[in-house]
Amino acid sequence: MYKINLLVTQNVSTVLRTVSRNFVGFSMLPETHKMLKKTCKDFAEAELKPKAADIDKKHLYPKEQIKEMGKLGLMSIAVPESLGGSGLDYLAYAIALEEISRGCASAGVIMSVNNSLYLGPITKFGNKDQKDKYITPFTNGTKIGCFALSEPDNGSDAGAASTTAKLDGTNYVMNGTKSWITNGYESNAVILFATTDKTKKHKGISAFIVDKPTDGLSLGKKEDKLGIRGSSTCSLIFEDCKLPVENLLGEAGMGFKIAMMTLDDGRIGIAAQALGIAQASFECAIEYAAKRQAFGKPIIKLQTIQQKIADMALKLESSRLLTWQAAVTKDSGKPYTKEAAMAKLSASETSTFCTHQCIQILGGMGYITDMPAERHYRDARITEIYEGTSEIQRLIIAGSIIKEYSLN
Repeated sequence: MYKINLLVTQNVSTVLRTVSRNFVGFSMLPETHKMLKKTCKDFAEAELKPKAADIDKKHLYPKEQIKEMGKLGLMSIAVPESLGGSGLDYLAYAIALEEISRGCASAGVIMSVNNSLYLGPITKFGNKDQKDKYITPFTNGTKIGCFALSEPDNGSDAGAASTTAKLDGTNYVMNGTKSWITNGYESNAVILFATTDKTKKHKGISAFIVDKPTDGLSLGKKEDKLGIRGSSTCSLIFEDCKLPVENLLGEAGMGFKIAMMTLDDGRIGIAAQALGIAQASFECAIEYAAKRQAFGKPIIKLQTIQQKIADMALKLESSRLLTWQAAVTKDSGKPYTKEAAMAKLSASETSTFCTHQCIQILGGMGYITDMPAERHYRDARITEIYEGTSEIQRLIIAGSIIKEYSLN
């Protein structure tokens, strides 16, 4: 069933790329996007949702599920077909990622990092040899990549990279530590950001592609996390790690620009992931409230519960439209930094809100692991932190507005 649907989505990729930019809401989506949504929803229901609790409890990397997602074309949605990708647009990516995350949030973030943070910058800035070596083998789910920007002491200050890359003949020599790296253990290559010229500050940061494993690169301990436990998170430690000059991505000094553009894309992905988690918790709350009896009737008939459901639905629909707007703005070739930040901020806070309300509606049942509500609550929390905290998103939005109104 899934392979047939994949063939359909591949055949209509040209239509997807030329879709009208004036839709409002799901009913106005092209049929092709609706078909993709159904394919991903069916896959998530059958292959992800039944295994999500076990993946979370045992901290299991969903290897077989990721391979199947690769066969569906979901691990390289926006990569051109000539490089082995699906050749679809970012609206399709946002729709697909929400459905995958609705089934399993860990699978969602693995998909997001490979699509947005790893394949994205190589597709934009890589040369032909880099694309052939580091894109095509990473499109089918058998290999995945990761993105190494954060460090123990810089956090949101991406321009303060203390990891260094010193040119030594035909090699760069890397030293430093990158922290909180999603897919750190399972990945086969890294997009690395390191300082090549300290005198230029953020303009002295360069981007590199690093194979894993490679001499001089070691992994820190696998972090024991609150949520998203099916994806590994660890530090990458570089100690005199030699890298050929041909592994420089773009030009020397372009690293900060590449990182910021990549994070704009990544924020659309995390917004979609957050929506998937929120939608799953919303459905969990409604299903439970329709069955749970109190005061002689299902609690869904109580006004207090109805108010919670209404608030959840309002936030979900609002955040989804912001996310789709960000994706469509990107697809149209217009600047989308503000839109991506708004989508990420709104969707992540909606996810936290909805998962909280879900537990409140379930009461004691929401607090135990027999129900998925507590897992959704734990998974949601990170969406307000990685790829830019909510505080950073507000600064980005405000900065964009100030620039629009020429108030500098």
